[in-house]
Amino acid sequence: MKSLELLLKDEAATIELGEDLALALKAGDCVALSGDLGAGKSTFARAFIRAMADDETLEVPSPTFTLVQSYDLRIPVAHLDLYRLAEASELDELGFDEALSEGICLVEWPEKAEEVLPADRITLTFSHEGEGRRLRIAAPEAAFNRITRSLAIRSFLTEAGHAGARRRHLSGDASVRAYERIQTHDGEPTKILMDAPKHKPGPILQDGKYYQQLAHIAEDVIPFVAVSKFLRKRGFAAPAIYARDLDQGLLLIEDLGSEGIIDADGRPVPERYIEGARLLARLHAAPAERDIAIAAGVVHRIPDFDRTAIKIETSLLIDWYLPWKRGAPASEAERKDYFAVWDHLIDVLASAERNLLLRDFHSPNILWRASRTGLERIGIIDFQDAMIGPTAYDVAALVQDARVTIDRDLTDRMMDAYIAERRASGAFDEAAFLRDWHLMAAQRNCKLAGIWVRLMQRDGKPGYMKHMPRTFAYLERALSHEVLTPLREWCIKAGILAPESAN
Repeated sequence: MKSLELLLKDEAATIELGEDLALALKAGDCVALSGDLGAGKSTFARAFIRAMADDETLEVPSPTFTLVQSYDLRIPVAHLDLYRLAEASELDELGFDEALSEGICLVEWPEKAEEVLPADRITLTFSHEGEGRRLRIAAPEAAFNRITRSLAIRSFLTEAGHAGARRRHLSGDASVRAYERIQTHDGEPTKILMDAPKHKPGPILQDGKYYQQLAHIAEDVIPFVAVSKFLRKRGFAAPAIYARDLDQGLLLIEDLGSEGIIDADGRPVPERYIEGARLLARLHAAPAERDIAIAAGVVHRIPDFDRTAIKIETSLLIDWYLPWKRGAPASEAERKDYFAVWDHLIDVLASAERNLLLRDFHSPNILWRASRTGLERIGIIDFQDAMIGPTAYDVAALVQDARVTIDRDLTDRMMDAYIAERRASGAFDEAAFLRDWHLMAAQRNCKLAGIWVRLMQRDGKPGYMKHMPRTFAYLERALSHEVLTPLREWCIKAGILAPESAN
């Protein structure tokens, strides 16, 4: 167990702590709230639950007489008061184990059942000190690290001039990044807090490097700051950055809104997707910058989408998807043939037009700003993994949106819009672009098929598997180009695609 002490100078500080811990705790956390009457336990619990609900007016009655009060929130919360508990064994009757398996349990008067509470619980001990409260937090290392990270974010906001800012969960993603919506002052526009701690090195895979290095995945926030600066200079709507701590991986950035390019039923809004295609055409009409300075002595060099990066991504299909699909790993012969195919395809890409790749230009990372005009209508986020590579890559990512089914009509309209815009801006080799589009679409879908399985098996996130049928429908479309015949034949031979997919 690790511990720390805090001085909560008044009730407002206790409420603020409740909000901060609502962003740090997760399902399975048991929080024991100890202290005398009036020490702040109930104030903390009420603030925690209201923050989790994002409702400052939510009625949070004391569970003194009911013993337990449950809340169906973003993460379910069970608030228990064990003061009237006769025996520790009665905790089972309150549904404690089930509540803890599904959510967070806040337990006041834990001393009444100390012997049956989880040994790895988080303990908050409140005591009176002058006009305020002294708080001691003790927790297992993993939970302690989450708590101290949230407290560090609070300090970052205060140092940026936003003491007392209201923090609310916004989202997480498939990476270690998380986002909060920040209300700094009443009446001011909200801001976004990006919490992006430095990547921890993974297992060495090749040439003394781990996956993030081979695939050129951003390992800190420096690339995001740099690419945002470049995009904004070119007139694109990337978030302004108001405050930053490069070492801690914390950014306070502009809130570009919450309306996306899909409707309430998850269907694409054609006008918005087509405008996204036009934006890419304008981005590709002028060369990108390679080296971007963001501070004295801090220069980000945008990496190439090189042979190593392309192959390490396509390896996800054979390393993760294929063993899951067949129940057995690929043979050495299959691996040799698969990577030989990709070596040939990468050779083909040597003649491809190259520019900035935003890398994940699809619905989760595109915002629609109806009140704006021109390029300002499309807000761009999540571009920290940007590279220099074939321009067709981002067009493939948008037209074959990994999380949204795009029908053939909208596909054709987006492609036509992009091509027309490129023709209007100067010389453009349409045949080469279409070849590269199919090739990049195939590369991306081979990667995604492996990622969905990896997220399920390694990271405990099975929800992404719902995208697998779409991914393979897109892959089959990509493989229709003659340049990809060797890859299509390999997939059929390996049992990844059915023979009829060749038609």
